Amino acid sequence: MLPQDFLDRMQGQLGEEYSAFLQSLERPRAVALRFNPLKGQIPALPFVGEAVPWEPMGYYYDPEARPGLHPYHDAGVYYLQEASAMSAVALLDPQPGERICDLCAAPGGKSTQIAGRMLGEGFLLCNEINPKRAKILSGNVERMGIANALVTNEHPGRLAECLPAYFDRVLIDAPCSGEGMFRKEEAAVTDWSLETVQMCARRQAEILDSGARLVRPGGRLVYSTCTFAPEENELTVAEFLKRHPDFEPEILDIPWFTPAGEGQFRMWPHRLLGEGHFGAVLRRKGDEPAEGAGAPGEKLPKLWTEFARQMDIKLPEGKAITFGSRVFWAPVQMPEIKGLKVLRPGLELGEMKKDRFEPAHALALWLHDCACMENLDGNSETVEKYLGGNVIPSSQKGWCLVAVDGYTLGWGKGDGTQLKNHFPKGLRHFR
Repeated sequence: MLPQDFLDRMQGQLGEEYSAFLQSLERPRAVALRFNPLKGQIPALPFVGEAVPWEPMGYYYDPEARPGLHPYHDAGVYYLQEASAMSAVALLDPQPGERICDLCAAPGGKSTQIAGRMLGEGFLLCNEINPKRAKILSGNVERMGIANALVTNEHPGRLAECLPAYFDRVLIDAPCSGEGMFRKEEAAVTDWSLETVQMCARRQAEILDSGARLVRPGGRLVYSTCTFAPEENELTVAEFLKRHPDFEPEILDIPWFTPAGEGQFRMWPHRLLGEGHFGAVLRRKGDEPAEGAGAPGEKLPKLWTEFARQMDIKLPEGKAITFGSRVFWAPVQMPEIKGLKVLRPGLELGEMKKDRFEPAHALALWLHDCACMENLDGNSETVEKYLGGNVIPSSQKGWCLVAVDGYTLGWGKGDGTQLKNHFPKGLRHFR
């Protein structure tokens, strides 16, 4: 049962389209996934069907399938993401080599979508203010093999203080009343009220003010929500433009979305296959380069250099950063991070333990190949054993990169007859 206040407002908003809207909420949900271009060739999967029109890597899939249990999910080959939620990054239109910030990034759908379009080039800051959700975000960044991302757990205002005008593009997929999730999550219905809508609008205004400070002159700010409430969408944008005369709507022609004012779009569930979304594209007036330079890096430790030479691993352009005994490889454009709450400063290479180097799971998921590999059949019992944390037979010796059908999964360490399992304990499972 949907709240009556919500239904009354929607009837006023939609007029003669109201009945079609209600009917769309009764049909089965359209479920979608997005392939990860960082993983190389897209596999042919029997449960994947029609393409999502506004996302080149997006596809609807059979709702009876369970792609989250497939080994390719563990390998970061795809990300399960609601189709209309993919629209925000379509509006952001990130490009390789740019500096981009996803300010409200958990659980990571839009961050990983942005990273896929950046193709490993440039600098991506993924932020989440909630510590638990920030850890989930960091895990998804790792699973998708992203090397050029900094994951932070900060208040947006703190980032605005540290990195003013630092980014070419900023995405604010703001916390909202979640009306577009009513069909997906029962809690979204029970938690909804008119007061919640107003509370969300106040919080969104604060986040937008912080996000505006992060955008360089000439840069793009995209504001999006998964709610239908005008108070959180068109009215929030109108009030923002009053407070920030240095921003203006950016006019785009996107045929799949319904215009909702200058530079604003709605994704209605009765007009497309998705739950619904709102997006506004704003441009900061002027045209100046992003401010601030990347911070200097450190020297890579000898233990890593020896390991990389032995395994034939070549890193992209970047810089080394050490956190205690852990070694990371960060993008050149990454700024000074001292004083920020950082969960992941780039690609984790591994950890130095006394006189040896232990490679990180993140490194395995970023790699496509190396000198020592064990490639498993995706339909075999062996890959199930590996994901369950068991040893698997192998003639390899020493550190070995384990893959499924050519997509890297994690590490093992061989003695010539079997591989000791180094798939992280927190990720192991049985099917």
